[in-house]
Amino acid sequence: MIFKKVISTMIALMTVIITVNAQDPYPTYFTADELPNGVLWLPEPPDTISTAFVYDITQYMWGKTIRDTPRGKEATAHWVTAVPDMALFFSVPFGMSITEVGTPAIYKLIARSIPTFRLSVTRPKEVFDRKRPYVRFNEPTGIPWDEERERGTGSYPSGHTIRGWGLALVLCEVNPANQNDILKLGYEWGQSRVIAGYHWQSDVNASRLMAAGVFALLHTSEEFMADMAAAREEFKRLSGQQASIKEISPAKAPATIPYTISGVPATETTSGIVIENGKKVIYK
Repeated sequence: MIFKKVISTMIALMTVIITVNAQDPYPTYFTADELPNGVLWLPEPPDTISTAFVYDITQYMWGKTIRDTPRGKEATAHWVTAVPDMALFFSVPFGMSITEVGTPAIYKLIARSIPTFRLSVTRPKEVFDRKRPYVRFNEPTGIPWDEERERGTGSYPSGHTIRGWGLALVLCEVNPANQNDILKLGYEWGQSRVIAGYHWQSDVNASRLMAAGVFALLHTSEEFMADMAAAREEFKRLSGQQASIKEISPAKAPATIPYTISGVPATETTSGIVIENGKKVIYK
């Protein structure tokens, strides 16, 4: 009898442990059903005989012409979707290193926001089921190692774009003083998908509309507003309420680390970009 009770207790404890470990430390702020349904209000992807589609094609052709330029290498580098990787890129215009350890409140905010934005385009992607540019033209892309994985997925709207533009909107609210630089990267993040050949321009434009809808809804969430308040307070504490980011030395604020970006040729094992702090390479 005692043995059975011990076994039962152990099973119960293991169940609790498994349940706890299975919980997402950064859950989305809303479920898919709670988010704006783009199927009901987004314009349908341009018909292939429309003037809008002609513009999509010209943008695709434009993208191909600059893939071998420094901007094209940046477009290749922007293929990342993991929160730590995106945080590194956006640390540059944000003016502060965004990491789970150094800026836990800001990191938590974006770690929950990014997948929330991305979740909103799942339904329209499945319903519209649009072919990606490189699939329609049967041509190579600027990111060859990802072609097979993405080949059968919907092109409209762009999941990468809504991650980047949504993240930019969130970070602008945390640090409005740097909004222009942050928005510039957010915009370029979407255009990078056109350059790489993974999305039509109309896919990217639709995602920016979706991001606006999700961003508005986020402000009705008590959890989001609480996380935003904590992130803004953390930012003020680390950067100083009066001084600008550039005036604060790493010695005074360890989390305030300036990053620089330089392009390098991309391969199947490198992203095509280097982020460094001084002579120390942070991301390659």
